Amino acid sequence: MTDVVQQANVLDAENLTKHYDEGGSRIDVLRGVSLHVAPGEMVAIVGASGSGKSTLLHALGLLDQPSGGEVRVNNEPTAGLSEARRSALRNQALGFVYQFHHLLPEFSALDNVAMPLIVRGEKRPHAREQAAAVLEQVGLSHRVAHFPGQLSGGERQRVALARALVTRPACVLADEPTGNLDRHTAQSMFDLLVRVNRESGTAFAIVTHDQALAALAHRQLYMVDGRLVEAEQYHATH
Repeated sequence: MTDVVQQANVLDAENLTKHYDEGGSRIDVLRGVSLHVAPGEMVAIVGASGSGKSTLLHALGLLDQPSGGEVRVNNEPTAGLSEARRSALRNQALGFVYQFHHLLPEFSALDNVAMPLIVRGEKRPHAREQAAAVLEQVGLSHRVAHFPGQLSGGERQRVALARALVTRPACVLADEPTGNLDRHTAQSMFDLLVRVNRESGTAFAIVTHDQALAALAHRQLYMVDGRLVEAEQYHATH
């Protein structure tokens, strides 16, 4: 009988806390948050504005240090890592999509998408070849030479998604990826996220207040008073 090999999670958070001191008083934003994202899983984190969703995503993405608890990326503990190693791990294992696309206006769609590979040290021709393939995956092969200012809002978000995917990350962290889009454009972005997840096996952790997007995920979690609760528990009390 063959043993089933259990793949390690792409992302683990154990008992994360985050607090700030403002004007002599302590503000607790995260109060013991634990989260585990399996390979290929799409997880939605839903919550009201100011509930701590973005703070959690920044901790998961190694962009901010939690006050307590531990984050592991591809099973690697991150608490004691140097900033250089944290940055390298971010570039290797994680992709990021934000509400605002953060594309560089002076670069074409192709070069915006190629940028993470160039930063990693890959040769520009190879980086651009990889970027072109991912832009085709997100339906923008006809827009590779266009600059951000020549693209619609939905196209800019697709370029941002392609940039997040070009490094073949284990997990993409998306912070309100449709928050700046009209309903029709948001729906096409939803469909694209689901298709990319299915076709590439990339895991997604998506912060959103949009119930329609959350419903497409494999699992929904709710941020309430700095804690994550499962959908069943949330709906039983709200």
